[in-house]
Amino acid sequence: MIEKEVNPHFEGFIFDWSQKFYFLVGGYGSSKSYHVALKLILKLLEEKRTALVVREVYDTHRDSTFSLLEEIIIDLELDHKIRCVTSPMQIRFPNGSKIIFKGMDKPQKLKSINNISIVWLEECSEVKYEGFKELLGRLRHPTFSLHMLLSTNPVSKGNWTYKHFFKDQVNNYFLLDDEELYQKKSIVINNTYYHHSTADDNLFLPESYIEQLEDLKTHDPDLHRIARKGRFGVNGTLVLPQFEEWEHDEVLKVIGEIRNPIKANGMDFGFVNSYNALLRMVVDHDKKYLYIFWEYYKNGKTDPETAEDIKEFKETQELIKADTAEPKTIKFYKQNGFRIRAAKKFPGSRTQNTKKVKRFKKIICSKNCPNTIRELKDLTFAVDKEGIIIEDEFNIDPHTFSAIWYGLDGYEVSDLKGGFGVLK
Repeated sequence: MIEKEVNPHFEGFIFDWSQKFYFLVGGYGSSKSYHVALKLILKLLEEKRTALVVREVYDTHRDSTFSLLEEIIIDLELDHKIRCVTSPMQIRFPNGSKIIFKGMDKPQKLKSINNISIVWLEECSEVKYEGFKELLGRLRHPTFSLHMLLSTNPVSKGNWTYKHFFKDQVNNYFLLDDEELYQKKSIVINNTYYHHSTADDNLFLPESYIEQLEDLKTHDPDLHRIARKGRFGVNGTLVLPQFEEWEHDEVLKVIGEIRNPIKANGMDFGFVNSYNALLRMVVDHDKKYLYIFWEYYKNGKTDPETAEDIKEFKETQELIKADTAEPKTIKFYKQNGFRIRAAKKFPGSRTQNTKKVKRFKKIICSKNCPNTIRELKDLTFAVDKEGIIIEDEFNIDPHTFSAIWYGLDGYEVSDLKGGFGVLK
C-alpha cells in the first residue's frame, strides 16, 4: 500500500491505462512531468515491464527525468527496494521492471531496445517528428498493452505535436480544437487521452511563483501564453495582426458593395520545394481594406500544366503581375495568351512591400483560401541572434505573401495627397 498526496486534476490521469497515447500539455509549474513520473513508477511496481524514457538530448535526463524519478522513489520511501543506477542511467524494480533512458541525439542506440511496452517522451515538442515515428516502431511487446506518454510545454502551432494531435491545415487534418481542451481540461479522442494543466492546478506551488508568471504578461506576452496559460499559439511578432478570415459569401457580398474597387492578381512561381501561388484580390482604397477571395496553390506542376489549371485567366484576360525573377516563365505565359507582366523588384523591395501590406487597416481573406490563411494568419518575423526583428525575413517562406506583393505592384495604400492609389 502506497499513500501519496497528488494534485486533484491529475488523479484520473495517474490511474488511467485504457488509452494508447497520453498527451499532456501545460504551463510552467503545472506538475505534469511529476505526475507522469509517478504514474510510471506505480505501473512498473504493479507489472513487470520495461519502460523507455526519451528526450531529444540524452545528457539532459540526468538533471530532469532521472532526477525526478529518483526524487519520487525516495519520497515514497522505496529507495531501499528500487535501485537508481547512474552509469548507465537505469532504474530497476524488485519485480524485474526497469526504466531505461535514451536520447534522440544517439538514435543508433535505440535499435538494440526490445520489449518496450511504455515510452515516456518528455519535452516531446523538442523531438523531431521522424523521431516520434521511430519511437512508435520501438513500442512493441508480445503480451502487454502499449502506451506512449508525451509531455510538453506548448510551442508554436507549426510544431509537429500540434499538427499531429490537434490540426494540420496544410493536409486538411483535424482531430481536436485546442480551445476545447483548454476549456474541458481533459478529453479522450481516438485512443488519445488529452490533458491540459497550468500552475493553478498545482496546489503545492507558492503564490509567489504564480505572481512571477503573471508578471510575464507585461514584458513577454509570448512567454506568458506558454508559461502561464499553457497554450499553443504564435511565437514571435505577427507580420499581419490585422488579418481576418471570413465566410466566402460574406467576402463576395462586401466586395460587391465597394464604391471604387481596385482589382489585383498576383502570382509567385514555384516547382518542387516551393509553390505556384496565384491570388485574386480587391482593394477598398477608401477604407484601406484588402480582400483576398480566390487562390491557386500547387507545386510539382510544369508550366504547361499550371497554364491549363489557370486557363480561366487567359479567357477573361485578367492582368496577372508575377515574379520578375522568372522572365522565361512569364514569356511562356505571354506566348500562350495570358495577360501577364513582371512586377518591379529593387534593392529593399521585400521590406517596402511588407510595409505596404502592413498599412492596410484590415486584410480579409475568404475561407475558400486555406493556404493563404495557413501562411499569413500566423506569419511572424524572423529575428537575428540578438532577437532583433529582420523586416524582410519570416518564420516560413510565404508564397501567398509574395503573390500579394506582386499583385499590388504600382499600388500605394497611403496617398499623402489624398488621391486614389491606382494599379499601373
